This record gives sequence, C-alpha cells and structure tokens, in this order.
Amino acid sequence: MKYTGDMHNESPIPDQSAGEPRGVSWGLERRLQFIDFRLRWEGRLNRTDLTEHFGLSTPQASLDIAKYSELAPGNLTYDRSSRTYVAAAEFRPLFPRSSARRYLAELLATKTGLLEPGASFIGLAPEVDSAPSPWRALDERTVETLVKAIRQKHAIDVTYQSMSSIEATRRQLSPHALGYDGFRWHVRAYCHWRERFSDFVLARILDINAFEPSQIDPRLDTQWHTVLTLVLAPHPDLPATTRRVLELDYGMQDGEVKLPCRQAFLYYTLRRLGLHAKGHSDPAAQQIALKNREELQPYIDAVGAST
Repeated sequence: MKYTGDMHNESPIPDQSAGEPRGVSWGLERRLQFIDFRLRWEGRLNRTDLTEHFGLSTPQASLDIAKYSELAPGNLTYDRSSRTYVAAAEFRPLFPRSSARRYLAELLATKTGLLEPGASFIGLAPEVDSAPSPWRALDERTVETLVKAIRQKHAIDVTYQSMSSIEATRRQLSPHALGYDGFRWHVRAYCHWRERFSDFVLARILDINAFEPSQIDPRLDTQWHTVLTLVLAPHPDLPATTRRVLELDYGMQDGEVKLPCRQAFLYYTLRRLGLHAKGHSDPAAQQIALKNREELQPYIDAVGAST
C-alpha cells in the first residue's frame, strides 16, 4: 500500500468537530491546555500553578480556570478543604496536548535534558529512566548551516566522509529536509556528484562552504514523498498466547497494525524492526513479521540500490 504526499501528525490545535474549543487566543489556549494537562496527569490544580508557570496575576489565573470550567464543566471540582481544583471522576481530556504519548515524551525529554523542566507542563514527575544509547556526534555549526541552506534553497559544497571511502570527498549537495532514523540525524539532499537524492549522516559532514542558489526541485525526490504502509503482524509460527500478547503490545486490530513510512526511511525502519532480511527467521528471536513484504519488495530493492 502506498500514497504520495506528506505524512500528517496529530494537530496540537483542538478540533471543533470533536467539541473542543475554538476562537480563543494562542496565549489563552496554551493556558487552557496547561489546566487540562495538570488535571489529567496530576489530578489537581490551583491558581498558583498558573501564576508561577506563566507569570500571571491571580485574577487572570482565576479567569482562566473559569473559562476552562465553562468549556469542560464536568472536568473539575473545587475542594474547599485544600483550596484546590481537582479532576472529577468523569474527567475527559479536552486537548490532544494532554495525551499519554505527549506526557511520556515530555517525561523522557526532561529526563535526558532535551527539555528544560520549566518548558514542560509536568509538575510532579514520577521516577523515570531509559535504556542508555550512545549519543551521536553533532556539530552545532553544521546543523545551523544545513537548516539555513534548506530554508534559503541553496546548494552547498561539503566535505563528506562516507563508509565506502577511506578519504573524505568533496560533494555539492542541494538539501531539502532533515530526517532521524532512531539513532542518527541525516540530511536529505540531491547529490550533484552522483546525480540522485540520498541521505547524508550529519556527523560525517566535515565542513560546508560555497553557498549558491539551487536549481533542484525537492518535489522530484520520489523516495521522500512516497509514503508506504507496512503491515506488521505476529510471527505466524508463534503460539497463540504469544501472538495475542504481541497484538496487545503493538495495538493491533484483527491481528495486524499498519505503520506509515516514507520510502526514504524504509531501510532504517525495517532494520530497527529486525525485518530487513528476506526469508524465515526464528520466531523466538524475531517475533513480528512484515505481512505485505511481497508488495513492498520493489520499494525495498529501490532503496537498497540507492544507498
């Protein structure tokens, strides 16, 4: 299965069709999101939380809570003994910003230092840690220069250290996007030397110079703009009980889950999932299978030929 065009992420702006608020200012909307988030994940909120996080006056904090109560009257009650607003038993989140995925992402980002505590809506965080992974080297100036080249549609001359050559080589690139494969950052660019679009690991770019306007149209990068659907399923040779557990782990419906993936990320995705090799694998070691491999094989081969 495939379609062409950009992948869509969950919008942070409430959807009017879902009965969520519209027509409020960005500042007020963000504060309403904060109230919603704190009530869901900490079960309580008071005006001090708002005044300290946003630098509001107490009267303004009271107005914001009143506005939230108007939009979601069943979500909070006032506990006079503790002088605190608490989440009602029938609480239902009003904003996508309060999703479990966002909460866990903020926990991890705060733990790893990618997000300062003051930038997160989390107040009282539970203990959290993650399996360590080596941080790939990144040069601040390289990232800054690449973003500038993408924004201004410039071609650049770079010195690049590839895996296939002992010596670094000079190349002219026309970059148009950044990508992350789960371990490393890449820049997606047209290589004028090889005359094709490809991925270049940021840490292997040794220097950048010679900006000039690019004549390359990023829309011609077919592998970037083609989005495929990977159909994942439990390995068919696993016992029924194990297959059921995997269905729960991956949120499968009817024994499968569909994963959208740009063709440019296909190799990285399959490798992370242990699905990059053809043939039957040991179900105890490789518990999920690519159900539509035959359909995707031409795209897999195309990606392999361009690496």
